[in-house]
Amino acid sequence: MVTSFLAFVWNPSEGIEIGSFVIRFYSLMFVVAFALGWYIMKHIFNRENEPLEKLDSLFIYTVVATLIGARLGHVIFYQSELFREDPLSILLPIRTKPEFEFTGFSGLASHGAAIAIILFMVYFSKKIMKQSLLWMLDRVVIPVASGAIFVRLGNFFNSEIVGHETNSAFGIKFVQDFYSKNDAVLSTKIANPKEAYKAISNNPEFSYLLDKVPALHPSQLYEAFGYVFVFLILFFMYWKTEARKKEGLLFGTFMVLLWSVRFVVEFVKASQGGFEEYSAFNSLTTGQWLSIPFVLIGLYYIFRPKKA
Repeated sequence: MVTSFLAFVWNPSEGIEIGSFVIRFYSLMFVVAFALGWYIMKHIFNRENEPLEKLDSLFIYTVVATLIGARLGHVIFYQSELFREDPLSILLPIRTKPEFEFTGFSGLASHGAAIAIILFMVYFSKKIMKQSLLWMLDRVVIPVASGAIFVRLGNFFNSEIVGHETNSAFGIKFVQDFYSKNDAVLSTKIANPKEAYKAISNNPEFSYLLDKVPALHPSQLYEAFGYVFVFLILFFMYWKTEARKKEGLLFGTFMVLLWSVRFVVEFVKASQGGFEEYSAFNSLTTGQWLSIPFVLIGLYYIFRPKKA
């Protein structure tokens, strides 16, 4: 990262290069998220005297549920035209229109992941854990909150889900968001997109191209920062208080805190599309509309009457 007038310039490499193989930072953040989640749940299982064999099943199914739910959530809420125009791209890491391209798994919605995880926990808690659904949710939300931090860091490395334009000291110039690979190559006459991006960011000869890039709110970092506190609060409640003995309290707290962070950050986040484009819903963003029912569910589980 280098500095420019009143703003940082963000033009990261795609990932860690090992010969001709590249480990993408976005993928690496997902690996870190799931690995840390497994580590946290291992300690929770040990505390609850649950066999670690069940943790392996929980890990595998949670990974699958998260990826499929997040992808379907994105398509349903933000890009429903894919069902008609390019159905193969929904669950495969490719794009067939306007031309075939290997894209990797991209376009993931956290709301879809949340729904898929909850639905999976209905099955897992009853058939494998032999515990109540709320017992399971109260514990799994802790690693989920930690994972959300790294997913948003992955978005930052990918220069995606950026914020609105700003003149504040927090503004960042996302070169790769403003210029597509093709635009960067055509503008600089440099055939290699990686070198073209580097030239725009660092070469004074192309300063006029950099000047066109607006400074934007790093909404991914705002969200990740908020999720750090969500995780710490849940972690403290589970390990240092009696909250784990009150079914639904940790789950409810997670729902209220995490989706409230999402709701607030949406005010500075650039539009991601979705049903906010319809006049009846344009008073809030799609992400905000989707967050409201999650917050209400959380409030219910925090304040619901406790059975004797």
